[in-house]
Order: sequence, then structure tokens, then C-alpha cells
Amino acid sequence: MKFMKLGSRPDTFYTSDSVRSVSSEVSSDLIVQVKGSRYLLHKFPLLSKCLRLQRLCSESPDSQQYQIVQLPDFPGGIEAFELCAKFCYGITITISAYNIVSARCAAEYLQMTEDVEKGNLMYKIEVFFNSCILQGWKDSIVTLQSTKSFPTWSEDLDITSRCIEAISAKIIAQPSRVNMSHSHSRRGRDDVSCNGGESHRHKAKGWWAEDLVELSIDLFWRTLIAIKSGGKIPSNLIGDALRIYASRWLPNVPKDSNVNKDLESDLGSDSVVGDLRSKHRLLLESIISLLPAERGAVSCSFLLKLLKAANLVNASSSCKMELARRVGIQLDEAKVSDLLIPTKDSSLYDVDIVLTILEQFMLQGQSPPISPTRGKDGFERRRRSRSAENIKFEFQESRRSSSASHSSKLKVGKLVDGYLQKIARDLNLPLSKFIAVAEAVPDFARVEHDDLYRAIDIYLKNMLKNVEFEHVKVTPLIIPKNIQAHPDLNKSERKRLCKILDCKKLSMEACTHAAQNELLPLRVVVQVLFFDQARTATAGGPATELPSNIKALFAQNGDPRKPTSSLSTNATTVAPEDQWSVTGLKSPKSKLATLRMKLAEDEDLEDNYTNEIGNNSKVKAVCSLPTGPKRMLSKLWSINRTAGYANKNKFFERPEEKIS
Repeated sequence: MKFMKLGSRPDTFYTSDSVRSVSSEVSSDLIVQVKGSRYLLHKFPLLSKCLRLQRLCSESPDSQQYQIVQLPDFPGGIEAFELCAKFCYGITITISAYNIVSARCAAEYLQMTEDVEKGNLMYKIEVFFNSCILQGWKDSIVTLQSTKSFPTWSEDLDITSRCIEAISAKIIAQPSRVNMSHSHSRRGRDDVSCNGGESHRHKAKGWWAEDLVELSIDLFWRTLIAIKSGGKIPSNLIGDALRIYASRWLPNVPKDSNVNKDLESDLGSDSVVGDLRSKHRLLLESIISLLPAERGAVSCSFLLKLLKAANLVNASSSCKMELARRVGIQLDEAKVSDLLIPTKDSSLYDVDIVLTILEQFMLQGQSPPISPTRGKDGFERRRRSRSAENIKFEFQESRRSSSASHSSKLKVGKLVDGYLQKIARDLNLPLSKFIAVAEAVPDFARVEHDDLYRAIDIYLKNMLKNVEFEHVKVTPLIIPKNIQAHPDLNKSERKRLCKILDCKKLSMEACTHAAQNELLPLRVVVQVLFFDQARTATAGGPATELPSNIKALFAQNGDPRKPTSSLSTNATTVAPEDQWSVTGLKSPKSKLATLRMKLAEDEDLEDNYTNEIGNNSKVKAVCSLPTGPKRMLSKLWSINRTAGYANKNKFFERPEEKIS
């Protein structure tokens, strides 16, 4: 730390009866009152250097023994005044980065200029400030930080602006000549004389960020603006500085809890909570305004943390939308835990903002046309023509951009399925929002639907908290009557939910589990069984011949107006929302026992479908299975049930880390 000593006399100030005096053979004749404190001093040494005291004494009557001067608005208080008074008496004083601002403001207030006396305090402080303080890294930061106690005076005297310029210049121009230890301000190991050299320690690219973190947000904002205006600091280093500053001052967002409740319990009264939120809101908006425009300058995780903090401090909608837009640009870098944004509503997580992020992400990756539109005129064609090399280069760049966009969408598809599994546990999550998030990802972004099926299964039985009833061994998983599925979710809504599931993209383990899932709609189970058996037949496994009435249920995209051999003549057409695509598959062999059991246990099947499809002969054909093949069906189920439960349990024994 650089410092300057002025004066040579010992300190002779003392306190007696709440009055500060100076030891002298000459009696005192001046009383100065500074913010409730009284100083019994002498006119001659003070008035010879302070023009303001000269004018005040000349304006006040001099009939009493002591002439009284009041300085109620003195900058820096009694400490700064006493420092100026000691300078007038020639007593030794020390000026450093910690008190130079208050000393400079006090000298300006007392008008200790060169016009009053040569070598006065203002001149000496300015020389020390320009030659030593502004040349040192730590001294500039400490001085800048101390200006927040005197904002108006510091602005008028250009102390703040000069410190910011000095700090930014060191970062931009000569970073190798500055002490780069981020912990020097706490360890106190940087004492350097005014004309001495600075020690060199381990140097890193982001060395300055930790040192600026203690600045107030307005000073930090101005410093970052000056650094960015230089144009020489990479955007990722600017992003690192913002991340460090945000982690220091923004509140931590509680995970899986009510943000309002946690904040109020920590702070107490509503007024304190409101003031702190306003302060954090200003800080957050300032940080967002400083974010570099380049993609990847800050991590997606950091942007989502800012978005969580925005919900916590009640930030403006425009602030949230800007963060959502930036997150959408690099959403493929996010993790599931990053997207779990707490909300103040009844729901656990803010799903609406995630939908906005997904919309922004889908707007990215629009490939430009490979070649421009050519005009009919020959001159126009020649004017717009490009070389073959340029066309080839743009074509390759377009393909590379398209490939990157495709791979990123595959990552986002996996991310969204993991996110769905998390929010499916929220009892207050509406079905429409769950489906909206699932449908925000294009079909090609999901290579398989196992993770999506897990999310649907969790949503259907989230009241069960994904508990598997292992004691049920003989029959498929049966939900106890005292435990219900998702609240207010009827069968038509379950069908709507399962419409987003593509059974052709389910693995064999998922198909085995779905075939025994009592919460899935009947047609979903039928389709799962169909594709599972079709895949087995395609792989060359032994196929079981199905009765004609089951084949009628599995009819492939046939014209519903054409009756089959097992359908009655009064068959009606199935509603469009009930039709499932089973094209391109042949010779299915089904786990008939499971299907038979599901049909038998669905007691209100007829009541549910009567108004929808009338007397559908296909459903009647399945429900009226003859009793003859029961032995064969029981035998088929006894063979497969053990493996089925093993696969079902294995399917859900996947660690949670793989979701992220």
C-alpha cells in the first residue's frame, strides 16, 4: 500500500471535557464546531492555510474571547477535519488510499489552495494521487471503493472517473505489469512504496475479476463499461467477471422450495424483504445489461441461475424474456437441474419460462439458402454470380451448421425428457403444460421414447411417488383403491397424454413395463403389445398365431368401411382420436394373457366408450374372447410373467444422474 507523510511535529491534540484542544503556550482564540464536536484551536495556523475559515471569521463578530465557527456539513466528519487541522499545525499526518478521498474533499471544502499558500494540502494530495495512487492496482481499487461515501464530491473532483480510467487502462494495456493475486486485499501482502516495484505472482487471464468484486454495483458497472469499450478483453473474461460478481452479491436460490417463504424467514420483516429485493433487482438488471452479446461468453448454467434469481427478486418481465432468449441460444449446454426454476405460484417450478426458452431455441439453427435467386436477365445473372469455390464453401458451412443444429436438438430432446420426469412429480402441474413441454421438441429429436414414457408414468402415478409394489407377484401391477393417480385426471385426459408417446420407439424393457401398467389407456397397451410382438417376429423369434377376433383389433390401416371376417355388418367407424398407426408391420404375436387380464379388469370400459364409438364390433370381439383358449393364454402368461417383472423393475432402476 502506497502512502505519503506530511509534517514533522509530534501529535499534540488531546481531549478535555468533550473538547479537542492542542497543547500550546499561546492561548486558544478559535472554536470550530464540526458535526457536534468542538475544537479549541488558534486562528493563525488555520486561517493562514484555509480560505473558507478566513471568510467565516471575517463575517462573524470578534467581540468575545473565542470566535466560534460552525461547519455542520463538513465532508469526512471530524476525522477529515482533524487531519486538515494537524496539517496546518505542521503535525505529522499520513495520506493513503484509504483516506485520500476524505482528505481531498475536506481540503476542497476548506479551500486549502495554492492561492492561499504555496505547497498547500490540495496541491500535495493531487500530486500524490496522480503520481502514486493511480499508478498502483490495489490503491486505485481501494480509492475507487472509498468514493461511495462521498459520491457528489468525488464526481465533482473527478476522483471516481480517474480511478475507473486507471483501472481499465491497466487491465486493457498492461496486464502483465499488475499484481494479479485475487486474494491480496484480504491477506495484506501488497505493501509497496511510492517509487518501488510491485511483486509478480502467479498470473491468470481473469486475475482482475476477484479484485473488483467488492465494488458497489454502480462503480462495477462503470468499470466494466470502460473495460468493454477498450475492445481488447475477450468476451468470455467479461462473462467470468460477471459470474464472480453475481455469485458474491446475488442471493442463493433455494432448491425445491418456496422462494418467498425462504427469503422472508431469513430476513424477517416485510420492509426488509422489500428493500433487499429492490436492491437485488437493480443489481440483477445491471448484470444483464453487461452480458456480452457473443454466444458462449457466459455459460448456460449461469444464465439460468440469473433467471432463478430473477424469479426470486420479482424482476421485470422484459428482464426475464431477455434471459430466456439468451438461454435459448445455447440450451443444448444446460442440465436438468438448471431448468428447475422455482416459482411463487402453487406449482413447484416455472414451466412457462421453460416453454419460452424452448421456443427461442427452436428459432435457432435456421439455415440460409445455399444459393441466391437468379434473375432472367443475363447481366443480372452475371452481377449476382459467385465463384464455384464460394458456392462450395457456403454449401459446406450450411451443412455444418445444419448438422450442429441437429445434434443440439437431439441433446435438447434428451434434456426435455429428463425435465419432464422432474416436473411430473408436481401435483399442481396442469396436463396442458406437461404436454406443451413434451411437444415443444420435434419428433426427430427423440431417437427413443423410453425417457418420455418414464415421465408419463411418473405423471400418472405421482401420488405413488414412483413406488413399485413388489409384493404383487401373480397378477400385473394393480393400484390399491386407497391410492389414486394424478388428481382430476380422467381416462380421456390419459389418452390425450399418451398421444405424445410413439410406441415404435420404445425399447423391449419399456414395452414390458408398459404392457403391465394399469394406468395406461387400453389402446396404448394394445399398441405396445402389437409393436413388441411385431419386433419379435421381425427378429426371427417364434410367433404365436392370434385368433381372428384379436386380428380384427390389430387391423392395419384398413378402410373402416370394409368389414372383416370376424366383424359384424353393423360395425361403426372408430373415432379419429382413437385410431393408432400400425403401418408396415406383419404377423404380430401378443402377450395375450396380459391383454386378456387388462380387458377383464377394465370394469367401466363399455360405459366409457359407448358414447364415443357406439357398438364397436372390434371391442366386442376382444371382450368376448372364448373360454377355450384360456389354458393356452394362462400358459403363455406363466412363461412370461417372471421375466416381465424383472424387466419392469430393471427399467426403473436407472440412476437419476443420467437424466441430467
